[in-house]
Amino acid sequence: MRGRSFPGPHSQGVFDRLLELAAMVKLRFPLSTRHLRHGLAAIALGVFAPCVHAADRGHQREQFSQALDAARHGRDWKAFALDLADYPLYPWLGETELVRRLDKLERKDVEAFLTTWPGTLAAQDLREAYLGRLAAQGQWSDFLALYVDSPRRDLQCHALSARLAGGAKLDFDRDLAALWQSAGALPPACDAMLDRALDQGAIDTMRLWQRIERARDAGQPAAIEPLIARLPAGDRPAAQRTAAALRDPATTLKQAAGWPDDERHRAAALAGVVRLAHRDSDAAETVWPKLDAHFHFTEKQRHRVAAVVAVDRAASFAPDAAARLAALPAAAQDDRTREWRVRLALAAMDWSGALAALDALSTEQQADPEWRYLRARVLTKLDRRAEAEPLFAALAGEAGYFSFLSADWLERPYAICPLQPAGERQAGSAPFVAQGELERAFEWFALDRLPEARRAWDFAYAKLTADQRRLALDLAYREGWYDRAVYHLNKGDELKLYEMRFPLARETQVRRESTAAGLDPAWTYAIIRAESAWTTDARSAANAYGLMQLLPSTAAKLAKTEGIPYARAEDLFHPDTNIALGARYLATMAGRHGGSPWLASAAYNAGATPVARWLAARSQLEPDLFIATIPYRETREYVARVLAYSVIYDWRLNGKAVAMGARMPRAGQTYAPPGDDTPRKAVGCPAAPTATTTAAASAPPARRDGRP
Repeated sequence: MRGRSFPGPHSQGVFDRLLELAAMVKLRFPLSTRHLRHGLAAIALGVFAPCVHAADRGHQREQFSQALDAARHGRDWKAFALDLADYPLYPWLGETELVRRLDKLERKDVEAFLTTWPGTLAAQDLREAYLGRLAAQGQWSDFLALYVDSPRRDLQCHALSARLAGGAKLDFDRDLAALWQSAGALPPACDAMLDRALDQGAIDTMRLWQRIERARDAGQPAAIEPLIARLPAGDRPAAQRTAAALRDPATTLKQAAGWPDDERHRAAALAGVVRLAHRDSDAAETVWPKLDAHFHFTEKQRHRVAAVVAVDRAASFAPDAAARLAALPAAAQDDRTREWRVRLALAAMDWSGALAALDALSTEQQADPEWRYLRARVLTKLDRRAEAEPLFAALAGEAGYFSFLSADWLERPYAICPLQPAGERQAGSAPFVAQGELERAFEWFALDRLPEARRAWDFAYAKLTADQRRLALDLAYREGWYDRAVYHLNKGDELKLYEMRFPLARETQVRRESTAAGLDPAWTYAIIRAESAWTTDARSAANAYGLMQLLPSTAAKLAKTEGIPYARAEDLFHPDTNIALGARYLATMAGRHGGSPWLASAAYNAGATPVARWLAARSQLEPDLFIATIPYRETREYVARVLAYSVIYDWRLNGKAVAMGARMPRAGQTYAPPGDDTPRKAVGCPAAPTATTTAAASAPPARRDGRP
């Protein structure tokens, strides 16, 4: 009978030896099958995976799926698990059964499972589920016997409640400070503990207001509302009005002229008018004079309102926007007001004004690649090319959107300095402690259970050394789990691991669907990379699905028109379906804009209507300057990212890359995708790259939603 896949006493020595081997061969394991590749790398990671033939593993996966379904529905899962004792996911069968009968579970059953499967995610999940039940039933002594430190705030609060039940007295700095500093509303599990802490004096009115003010400044009314009832009666109206001003500023501020003129009510009114200004600057300006007449705002508070309104009007390109920004006193200026003075001047083609605005940027802003590039561009507009060229040259030695544009201006090759995965050994590596969880992550991935795979991955990855992480990421890449490298390789020299960060996944299909839709495959790849970072089951807050982030309604219309099989939204999690429909949708956007990749990318992100509005106002601008004036920060950065990624993918596909400038026709010009005979630029690494040389992510900033 095969043993469980736990590391043995010699696992570190094996790991170190295989690290040396990996360094020699650059992690390019000469194995003929996916299974053997997995097995060798698993051993290298200290997992000691059993030697299971691929056919046996397939049988085990089928058995596991049947056993898991049985366990979830209260049937005898062991009848389906006769050959699963050494299967990596075996502990999840027992965990599923125990959680299903949680209400009848005894502590000894949980402790037995924790002893059998120590340090596993399955054990952690069972522990946390059982702790929740113990807390609900007030079994505090059993709770404390099983509790271990947890990042979950509900369990942290339950642990404090358990200590209180045992007669403990809470200390704010020791017991509550970290929890109190956390963002967002505390879970309901904290309610009873907070009341006891208030009774004991560990939390007082001052502490409550500190948390309310932090939530107010973060725009989080939900974090304020549970605290209101815990304030003294006289303090509650100010807190209630603060939360209301954040939730519904337009309605709430109509009553604000009747509020007391004290510090907390002034802060509530200010938060409300700032929130309203972000939504509707005209409405904020209408209500502001009444508020300003009633409250004794400080000069700093008045400056903040003036700056927020001015920036909102600038982002809307209101006729008075430039004058508003110029009229702000020096004390009211901040990075956003300075930034928008530049963008408005560019939109107006006021090159002298743009240079003056660039001069006024903060030191930190002036170091950013965007403003360095735009300074060089403005200098070319002022016929000061000699001053612009050193700026272009400094950028052209890097890689990214602004650097590729700079290289085009200088007619230089693109500076891309790829590194190959090396997995180099570090002296004194910490012992490997993942205890099989990484193997379990890969097995969930093989079963196409991606949420479970990611949880198992995160659990294991946190315990790996830097060398082990590099090996794990290389294995994930070779197993087709591409988003792991995309998300984790995000700093320093890791950014130069282009093969892993920009995978040529599903190349046959991407080329085929791109050709059928009349698209450049490099552009299709860039859209996939920017939209989902190769997360096949990605689903956005806007309900967009899959690799190319399609709305189900859009997909249904396209599928009907194009004759592509499609029945339900979840079909978009299948890469074949998503790429086929996504390529057609991208082609639709391109068709509306003369084939232009940059305009179609903007429409793909923001929608066709806003892009049409921007074109009506500023189509005379050259494309790079037009992109700099896109009002939506997300779309500005998205277009820059897609263009840079297109260069990288073109290089990966063809060894050279079509000039970025060639992908950016002026508005109104027709664009044809590149062919085999299209001239492409050379790509090379500068002879003496500096320490600041970075990879493609160095230019476009990270997405707001966190995706790479």
